[in-house]
Amino acid sequence: MSWETVIGLEIHAQLATRSKIFSGSATAYGAEPNTQANLVDLGYPGVLPVLNGEAVRMAIRFGVATGSKISRRSIFARKNYFYPDLPKGYQISQYERPVVEDGSLEIVLEDGTRKTIGITRAHLEEDAGKSLHEDFHGLSGIDLNRAGTPLLEIVSEPDMRSAKEAIAYLKKIHTLVRYLEICDGNMQEGSFRCDANVSVRPVGQAEFGTRAEIKNVNSFRFVERAINYEVERQIELLEGGGRVKQETRLYDADKGETRSMRSKEEANDYRYFPDPDLLPLVIDEATIEQVRATLPELPDEKAARFVRDHGLSEYDAGVLTSSRELAGYYETVVRRLGGQAKLAANWVMGDLSGALNKDALDIGQSRVSADAFAGLLARIQDNTISGKIAKEVFEAMWSDGKGADEIIEAKGLRQITDTSAIESAIDDVMAKNPGQLADYRSGKDKLFGFFVGQVMKATGGKANPAQLNDLLKKKLSG
Repeated sequence: MSWETVIGLEIHAQLATRSKIFSGSATAYGAEPNTQANLVDLGYPGVLPVLNGEAVRMAIRFGVATGSKISRRSIFARKNYFYPDLPKGYQISQYERPVVEDGSLEIVLEDGTRKTIGITRAHLEEDAGKSLHEDFHGLSGIDLNRAGTPLLEIVSEPDMRSAKEAIAYLKKIHTLVRYLEICDGNMQEGSFRCDANVSVRPVGQAEFGTRAEIKNVNSFRFVERAINYEVERQIELLEGGGRVKQETRLYDADKGETRSMRSKEEANDYRYFPDPDLLPLVIDEATIEQVRATLPELPDEKAARFVRDHGLSEYDAGVLTSSRELAGYYETVVRRLGGQAKLAANWVMGDLSGALNKDALDIGQSRVSADAFAGLLARIQDNTISGKIAKEVFEAMWSDGKGADEIIEAKGLRQITDTSAIESAIDDVMAKNPGQLADYRSGKDKLFGFFVGQVMKATGGKANPAQLNDLLKKKLSG
């Protein structure tokens, strides 16, 4: 039997406010445990929550950017359940009336095809605390610093049909919230995490299969692996005559498998009811337009401009706009060069990205500034050095922190463009290799590469490649 995968994602983005959603406690990451939770966060009797207006504006920014409906009136509810790190015994969230509804986002797949993924809703809620299991010798510690941190939970439609589609959507949301500066997107710190709802059904069947929810996965690679494992597990179960249970599962990255955590709760299990301490959230048109006016150039708009203004392919434009910082770095390089957009794109996506990945750095931590990088590419542009030598110069810039010109002069890497010097090297190589010269002139054209290599070796790799090729062809044909 042929099976179709159905995936929906619930993304939890911690909003980048300085204080919590209902209290004045700080949200900074890394503080000593239980030093950033006050009586409101802990739900002490007699305290009252006060809604953080900046969290609301951030939710509106997301809604406007995704073409969503912004609810003019939304309600906060109490979602009742027990976690050791949920101090009030309930979570303030939104249920029937979220602040953002009915949006969409377009993703681009590896083969270049485009697909629109629906966004069902994005609602505001508070985060829970964190259970700590390390260094407690069989016990768990509770850190309530995170309790009350504002979250935007972004719920997709079940529109994705493969793990790769899910990752493309997850990365697109990740890029968007960072462009909007509403979330830092740090998955290692838990400020951007994902629950994946996965089911399978026979191809052609209209109704969905029973879904399992994979809870709190915090890396793109693990989300993809978890989904693929879960799809295989469910198909194997169904083809063996079993049935899939609706449940919440955890992904074990060490074993590469999901395992059952608990049966999946339904909405009525949480006993939602409007929070009696919070008035309805009313948003007027003026507030929405005020937020709209502050939106930056969004990723899709920027990518389209890169294609139009810089002559890049859609793929290159997509890579270079994957983060606001990377796009800014690239445009600074192009501006300093006065053009050469494709040369800049190739080097930013190639050698620079390779160095960043090798050292596990992001573009904001680059050891070569955009201005210095443009200085290197300018030396390729004016034929001071070849592209091959430029790679050597870049490695020295990355490790030593010096500028391209300083390294070129110190190492004597300036390209040889003197025609007579290149001709002299060619003559010397031809004289030392009479057998290869005779073979080439008898029709063995592939030996041309041999002569190029020998001349480059003789000139220490400094001969201008274009000049070398032209002069060598003339000399060899003589």
